[in-house]
Amino acid sequence: MGAILRVARRHWMWVVLVVVIATVGFTVARLQGMFGSDNRITARSVESLDNTTYNPKRVTFEVFGAPGATATINFLDEQAQPQRVDNAVLPWSRELTTNDPTMFADLRAHGGGSIGCRITVDGVVKDERSVDAESGYIACLDKAA
Repeated sequence: MGAILRVARRHWMWVVLVVVIATVGFTVARLQGMFGSDNRITARSVESLDNTTYNPKRVTFEVFGAPGATATINFLDEQAQPQRVDNAVLPWSRELTTNDPTMFADLRAHGGGSIGCRITVDGVVKDERSVDAESGYIACLDKAA
């Protein structure tokens, strides 16, 4: 018994450390179980999210101005990737078709003189703007296209 007490006096910090680590580990494991953090959440595959019954949406971008004038045009395509058309002859238009229920339609143009833009979704004008300036800049936007 005397030998055990001598060892315990010498190494008491290690014994306390092991007891503390074991207690903390047990407590954390119990708390995770109580609050459900050990539940696994699964997501559906991309293929199951495809909406095959949705009618395609047709989004038309238009930039207009004096016939034969040119403009630099920036827009977001179907995948929301920026596209740029330099020295586009006006009037200019681009039709995008998508099966996605929503599309962020963003159209911007810069040209000399009078310039305008229009966003049409399935034949309905969603945004139309024009400006008459020496160095015209115009932007049309539809967040719910």
